[in-house]
Amino acid sequence: MKNFSDLTEKELLALAIALEEEDSRIYDEFAHGLADSYPDTAKLFRAMASEEDGHRHRLLELFRTRFGDHIPLIRRQDVKGFVERKPVWLARPLGLDTVRRQAELMEAETKRFYARAAQRSQDVSIRQLLGDLAEEERRHEAKAERLEARFVSPDVREREHESERRLFVLQIIQPGLAGLMDGSVSTLAPLFAAAFATQDSHETFLVGLAASIGAGISMGFAEALSDNGSLTGRGSPWLRGVVCGAMTTLGGLGHALPYLIPSFWTATAVAIAVVAVELAVIAWIRNRYMDTPLLSAAFQVVVGGLLVFGTGILIGSA
Repeated sequence: MKNFSDLTEKELLALAIALEEEDSRIYDEFAHGLADSYPDTAKLFRAMASEEDGHRHRLLELFRTRFGDHIPLIRRQDVKGFVERKPVWLARPLGLDTVRRQAELMEAETKRFYARAAQRSQDVSIRQLLGDLAEEERRHEAKAERLEARFVSPDVREREHESERRLFVLQIIQPGLAGLMDGSVSTLAPLFAAAFATQDSHETFLVGLAASIGAGISMGFAEALSDNGSLTGRGSPWLRGVVCGAMTTLGGLGHALPYLIPSFWTATAVAIAVVAVELAVIAWIRNRYMDTPLLSAAFQVVVGGLLVFGTGILIGSA
């Protein structure tokens, strides 16, 4: 790996060509990844990719004039000082805010590179082009804002954020809510059956722990194998499985952990209070993200929870 200060002018131009090619391809990947869900923002990134490709052609023409047709293979990872870029463009689906933040970082880094490269160059033509590109990168942010105003109107932005919200609900909220409901409700029966059958905090905790982890594993695999997300738009099956499994386990552990308290009746009182909080949270999430009226959501969740809770107590007391 070389220091930036050790690069020759030939290497500086070769690096600039590689940077512009990489940026252009990344913006093109952004456009491709956003095309289905956010078509107007995808147009913005196609325009930015075209801008970077134009810079690359100007650099190639100057390089050919000064140094010939062979371009040394020198990349950003071969030079000290560049920030490592997280490959967010490989993730699907792409998030609007994540992509825009990444684009801002890319533009800022490229601007610094051209400013420093122009200062180091002694060749007039190279120094002029690098200085021009540095100035263009300074204006690029303003141009990006103009492009965004052209392609992403307030109405379009509102629609895109609504689309992003729907994707978030499909990919995170729905599997998480299903897991939380299963973990919070279905584990009530075995936990409280064990509690009232044994009246022993330690034994009850072990039953609750086993039920929570077992339900989490089962729900996680069930969600991951339900569909691959290619037609439903629900995203990565393994992400959904992890979210669903983790929330299932969390929902069950919520009312199992109080049985770490040695006093059985104190632990039971705390566990019942935790169950009430869990059911309230589930009702709120259904109201907030699933557009279920709060009273209806609360009624459905509370009735289901009470039925399972009562079943556990009846079986444990038999």
